[in-house]
Amino acid sequence: MGILSGLKILDFSTLLPGPFATMMLADMGADVLKVESPNRVDLTKVLHPMDGDVSAAFGHLNRSKRSLALDLKNDEAKEVIYKLVQDYDIVVEQFRPDVMDRLGIGYEKLKQINPRIIFCSITGFGQTGPLRNRAGHDINYLSLAGATSYSFRKDQVPVPSGIQVADLAGGSLPAVVGILAAVYHREQTSEGQYIDLSITDTVFALNAMYGSGYLVGEIEPEAESSLLNGGGFYDYYETKDHRYFSVGSLEPQFQVKLCELIGDRRLLDLCSSESLKDQQAFKKILTIAFKEKTFDEWLAILGDDFDGCVEPVLKFSESVQHPQIEARDLVVTVPKLAGGTQKQIAFPIRFSTQPAEYLFTGVQTGTHSVEILKDAGFDTEAIKRLAEQGILGKQSKLEELLENESTR
Repeated sequence: MGILSGLKILDFSTLLPGPFATMMLADMGADVLKVESPNRVDLTKVLHPMDGDVSAAFGHLNRSKRSLALDLKNDEAKEVIYKLVQDYDIVVEQFRPDVMDRLGIGYEKLKQINPRIIFCSITGFGQTGPLRNRAGHDINYLSLAGATSYSFRKDQVPVPSGIQVADLAGGSLPAVVGILAAVYHREQTSEGQYIDLSITDTVFALNAMYGSGYLVGEIEPEAESSLLNGGGFYDYYETKDHRYFSVGSLEPQFQVKLCELIGDRRLLDLCSSESLKDQQAFKKILTIAFKEKTFDEWLAILGDDFDGCVEPVLKFSESVQHPQIEARDLVVTVPKLAGGTQKQIAFPIRFSTQPAEYLFTGVQTGTHSVEILKDAGFDTEAIKRLAEQGILGKQSKLEELLENESTR
């Protein structure tokens, strides 16, 4: 039993922000029901590499979630949602503003059926403001929130991040925080809650270090102009064989170790100076020093005991095999409903009594449709009628599911 066992979530989201958030909730034991259109393909489902009939990414993002195929544009589909929401705690959706209202399943309508419902809307720009209906992606939210403008090298173009920072740190993680805060509030008051989560809003809030400096002193954060974005020696350094190390030795005790590492403790005055000129001079010395040795040679010099905030820039394949990652069991084996298993990235938060649980990898749309509808009180004839109207997706698939359900 996970720490959130008993919470039931209707998940209407696709792509990355919503599914990552609900995956985290499912890992903690929440019962997540993914409501999917039978007529629309989630792009994460067809990303390479494929593992069976869904991609590895989809299998990861949607683990432990049951799937109900439902054409929400059909009026009969609303009745299914109305019945389900009576027994659910949370709704997560990622449509543009007003879409859920137009479908007849927005917060105000569902609140009439279940006043305790917590309804989280994840959008790029929020439910209000001039851009509320505009489409966007990770790269756009980072740009508009001011984060991109000081996150690249001088005289070079901005570079897309390998990790979707806005989607995850601006969408998924605050969604989980907001939902759990609303759950706590409901426990105290019995009141449900509407959560308007704008990815751009939360990315804007991530400008905590230098955005605050602008608001107080009008100091514009710019590329390579500050302690943490390349203005000082806190940076990446190339080795002789074109690999890289990260150096973050900001505190005095770490600066001593860094100077000793490159063989000259007398450089400490440069290293610790607040002068940008001194910092740049020390940075040039570091750049030359790291290029004198190969990646493996530096690894050998650092060994296992160097405690000075210098670490190798690892390829993901190397990270998977790193002793720290292995010791923390950050790669897990998750069963597939069709048989076999899939390696996935583990839930990263550790609880002392209730560990994360991984029931199965993400499944094809509608895999649990019959099971879910029967649990909600629909009999076989009612399910067949819904199927005949095309509300539940492919007729042949539904007949197979009904047959399997009848033989259980």
